[in-house]
Amino acid sequence: MVALMKKKPVDKIKGGNSNSQKKQAVPGNSGRVLHMTPPAQPKRSLSEDPRFVQGVQNYEAGLRALQERKFEKAKGLFQKAVGSGSRELADRAGVHLNTCNQHLERTANTSFKTTEEHFDYAISLLNLGDYIAAREHLDKLAKQAPQADYVHYGLAALACLTARFEDSLRHLVDAIRLNPNLRYQARNDSDFQNLAEDPRFTELLYPETGTEPSPSPTTSERD
Repeated sequence: MVALMKKKPVDKIKGGNSNSQKKQAVPGNSGRVLHMTPPAQPKRSLSEDPRFVQGVQNYEAGLRALQERKFEKAKGLFQKAVGSGSRELADRAGVHLNTCNQHLERTANTSFKTTEEHFDYAISLLNLGDYIAAREHLDKLAKQAPQADYVHYGLAALACLTARFEDSLRHLVDAIRLNPNLRYQARNDSDFQNLAEDPRFTELLYPETGTEPSPSPTTSERD
């Protein structure tokens, strides 16, 4: 009988190319440092970006100024909003910025030779329903020509149309004091129809013979 030779067991630990050795190797003992990739940090949302938040605030303030026809103020706010870092916000602000520039350019090119010409322009705005712009021009005229009866009359009509009845009566008193004949014009002026039932308005337009409207109180007296 042939004697069966026992196979010498293979030393699997020996040999640097063994896969099992790689699995059992401890990185700390092999002299190599295992570099772990850190987890990706979530990107900060725009709502957390201080520059974007400030841009939104400037944009909203610019819209309010634009609605109030304060174009110079609105222009500065929209310019700040353009640099907010948000493309969408910058595009929106840019549209309104162009609107402001157009209005400012138009105003700069509007010149009037006389107070009467300026007044006619203000009344045209009033007739178009642009009460805010009309008030701006009439207020300027009141400072430039405080004794112009027609300017006070225009302010009275505008105030009545915008439900500022106390202001309307005050300006109408000033207008009639400067030019008593304006009371006859006011009687048939539809701009004052909302004051028709006010006894103060009736007394002003239909005074007793020989009476004139008393001057309106000064600013200090009103306060």
